[in-house]
Amino acid sequence: MRFLRSRDCYSNPEDVYLVAKARGMDLVTITDHDSIEGCLALLSRRPGARDIFISEEVSCWLPDTGIQVHLGVYGTNEQLHREIQPLRGNVFDVIARLKEAGVFFALNHLLHFYHREIPLERYLRLLDHVPALEAHNGTMLRAHNDLVAFVARGVPMGRAFAITGGSDAHTLRRIGRTWTEAPGSNAPEFLQSLALMQSKTGGVHGGVTAVAADAYGVVAKYCASLVGLGPCEQPLPRRLACLAFSLVSLPAQFVPLMLVASGKYREAGKVRHTDAELVARLARTSQTPPLAAPKLESNP
Repeated sequence: MRFLRSRDCYSNPEDVYLVAKARGMDLVTITDHDSIEGCLALLSRRPGARDIFISEEVSCWLPDTGIQVHLGVYGTNEQLHREIQPLRGNVFDVIARLKEAGVFFALNHLLHFYHREIPLERYLRLLDHVPALEAHNGTMLRAHNDLVAFVARGVPMGRAFAITGGSDAHTLRRIGRTWTEAPGSNAPEFLQSLALMQSKTGGVHGGVTAVAADAYGVVAKYCASLVGLGPCEQPLPRRLACLAFSLVSLPAQFVPLMLVASGKYREAGKVRHTDAELVARLARTSQTPPLAAPKLESNP
């Protein structure tokens, strides 16, 4: 609910770094929505760190469709971040600027925002413009991730893609549980390996439990912020009003779980529908037998 002005995440960047390192990550980056403040805050605490690089998740729109698209942009900088903000209304303008800058990027969670507003064939033309796909997202169903990994291997689209993976964690609980692995002793070498399609992904997939736990974790942190136990930019009168709403709405705290379960049910349906369309497409073009498509388990 927008009037509550809750953040998507209340994790301290330093805590994110420490948890990621404790769970075995050699390199750490934070992909906040349309912001690099978390990465900058982390670098200000650790100047000269060679195991941190700046990234973000850029929210864009597919022109004339109303479909939102998320691009994971890795190894960016403050100037490029500022330059792409006014371009976000058209994903192709953002892509053109990123390619011009030579920055590695990937199309994240392929089907998350796609609700069949346009034919799948038209939507998948977006893939003609991206070098990489997020093939392992820690909040997406295994079936969703398996389908994207299948697409990334190159059969349905006629070419292969580099792949990335990430936790998509909005609390500390899942930081470092899903990852991207590629050769390199530092961030530039790692990013170069990504561009050369030398990466692989690992870790857990997502489902109702994972996403609901994050949702309730953010709700708890939000309520704590209203009483001064966390970051809060709201003036005191609004904080009191939001706190009152939070207390009154306690009996309805089953709603986030219902919303998450409903969302995962829809996600499973989109995966099944897309898989069927891709199999039909392969059969029409005779690129490969239909059985080459992945066998998908779509139970949330």
